[in-house]
Amino acid sequence: MSRTAPTGTPLGDAFHVYDTTLRDGAQREGISYSVADKLAVARHLDALGVGFIEGGWPGALPKDTEFFARAAAGELQLRHAALVAFGATRKAGVRTEDDPQVRALLASEARVVTLVAKSDRRHIERALRTDVVENCAMVADTVALLRAEGRRVFLDAEHFFDGFQFDPDTALRVLDAAMTAGADVAVLCDTNGGMLPLRLAEIVGEVADLTGFRLGIHCQDDTGCAVANSVAAVQAGASHVQCTANGYGERAGNADLFAVVGNLVTKLDMPVLPDGAFAELTRTSHALAEIANIAPDTHQAYVGASAFAHKAGLHASAIKVDPELYNHMDPTVVGNGQRVLVTEMAGRASVELKGIEFGLDLAGHPAAVSSVVATVKEREANGWSFEAAEASLELLMRSAMDPESAPVPPFTLESYRVIVERRADGEVIAEATVKMVVDGRRVIATEEGNGPVNALDAALRAALSPSCPWLDGVELSDYKVRILNPRRGSGHGTDAVTRVLVESTEHGGDRAGSWTTVGVHGNVVEASWLALVDALTFASMRQRAPLTAVR
Repeated sequence: MSRTAPTGTPLGDAFHVYDTTLRDGAQREGISYSVADKLAVARHLDALGVGFIEGGWPGALPKDTEFFARAAAGELQLRHAALVAFGATRKAGVRTEDDPQVRALLASEARVVTLVAKSDRRHIERALRTDVVENCAMVADTVALLRAEGRRVFLDAEHFFDGFQFDPDTALRVLDAAMTAGADVAVLCDTNGGMLPLRLAEIVGEVADLTGFRLGIHCQDDTGCAVANSVAAVQAGASHVQCTANGYGERAGNADLFAVVGNLVTKLDMPVLPDGAFAELTRTSHALAEIANIAPDTHQAYVGASAFAHKAGLHASAIKVDPELYNHMDPTVVGNGQRVLVTEMAGRASVELKGIEFGLDLAGHPAAVSSVVATVKEREANGWSFEAAEASLELLMRSAMDPESAPVPPFTLESYRVIVERRADGEVIAEATVKMVVDGRRVIATEEGNGPVNALDAALRAALSPSCPWLDGVELSDYKVRILNPRRGSGHGTDAVTRVLVESTEHGGDRAGSWTTVGVHGNVVEASWLALVDALTFASMRQRAPLTAVR
C-alpha cells in the first residue's frame, strides 16, 4: 500500500525538527539573503510547522544582528516555531560575562541558543590552541550563564563523529560538560560530511547507551548521505534533527528538510509536523527556492516536479491499472502530483494517461492513440522532445483526436523573412517581415528586434494584434536553444539540427498561466518559428476555451 501521512497528535517537544536554512543554508555559494528575505523565509518555515528556526549568528554578522532586532520588535510573529540564535562559547581565557559574543547572544532576545563547540581533540589543540580541560570549561561556563539568564540551550558538537573515532573520551567529555551545565540536547555534527549511514548509526547508538543524553543530529552532504545519515541517526535514537530547506548549505549542502521530514512521516510514521502541514511541503520548498533565487531542483525527492514523473511505457501501463504500483506514496500527500511523460519510450497507456491530464479522453480513440505514439517516436528520433513542451504535445493530441476541429494558428502564413544588420557603430539589429492572411485580409508587418526571434515575435504581434487583442497579455517569457548532434551516418557536422523551446506566459486575470512549445529544424530561425506558431496556436485555443478548462 502506498504510504500516506500518519494521523494523530504531533510529537511536539518529544521530537525536534530544527531548521538552519538562515545560518547554515545561507553559506551555500550563490545565496545572499537580505534581512527582508530572512524574515520571509522564517515565516514560511513557521507556517510549515517546524519546531525551531535558527535565525543566524547575532554579533558576528550585522544582517543577523538586525534580523533578531527586527524579530524582537514584532516583525516576526511565530505560531509554531521557536527562534534560535546561534553562536560560540566564550573564548579561551576570557570570562563568560565579558565575552562580546556571549553578550550578543543574550542581546538577541532569542529564547533558545545553539552553541557550537569543538569536540575533536585535534581541533581543540590546533584550531583553538587550547587544551581539553579549558575547552570543556568554555562549554560549561557558557551554558551555565545562558541557563541562568533563562535561555534554553542546545550544543552543536562540531566534528563529533571524526573526533569520536579519533579520541572518544574527549568527544564525550565535551558532551558531558554541556549537559551537566544544563544544555537540553547534545547535537552530534558530521561537520565534514564524511560519514556513511551504518557507521554513523552505530556511533549514535553507542553514545546514547553510554550517556543517556538527549541527542540530535546535524549532517553535511559531502558523501551524498546527509538525508540517509539523518534518518539513520533518528532510528538509532536521536530525537532532534537539523536540516536546511532544499538541502542548501556549504560545499555539497546539508540534509534536505523536505526529504528528511518526508521520510520520517511516511516511512517511520512519525507525525513531526502539525496536522495539515505535510501537504504544504512542495509549496514551501518552491517558495523558499524563489526567495533564494535558485531554480527548484526538479528531481528533488518528494517535492521535485519530476519526483512522481513516469517516462517508461511499462510504468504507465501499470499506473493506468493502479497508481500505487509505481509510486512509493501518494504524491498529493506532500502537495505534489503524478505526471506521465510522453516520449519515444511511451506506449499507448502513457498517451492515454497524459490525455487525461489535458482533459482529453483518448481511450475511445484507439487510432488517435496509435497516431500520437507513432508521431512522437518519429519526431523524437529527429530531435524533437515533448517532455518540456507539453503545449505542443497537447496540440498534437487534439489534432489526432479530431482533425476537423484541430486547433489552428490565428493566421495563414504566406511568407516570412528575417535579416540581420551590423551597423558601423557595432550595433546589431534584426528585422523581420511577415506576410499572412488574418481574418480573410492580407497583412504585411515589419518590425525590428535585438535578434531574429525577437524581431519575428514583434512582427507577428504587429500583424495579429488588431484581430487578437488578447495578445497584449501574452509574452514570450523564456527562450532556449540546443544544438543537437548530426544524424548518425551523415558524416558531417553541418547536418546538425536545432531544438528551440519557447515559454509563453499570460499575465493577470482568470486565464493567467504559462505553457511551453517546441520547434526543431536545421535552421535556428525556422525552429524558432515552429515553436512560436505552436505558442500562438495554444494561446488562441486558450482564449476560446471556457475559463474552467484553462490551465
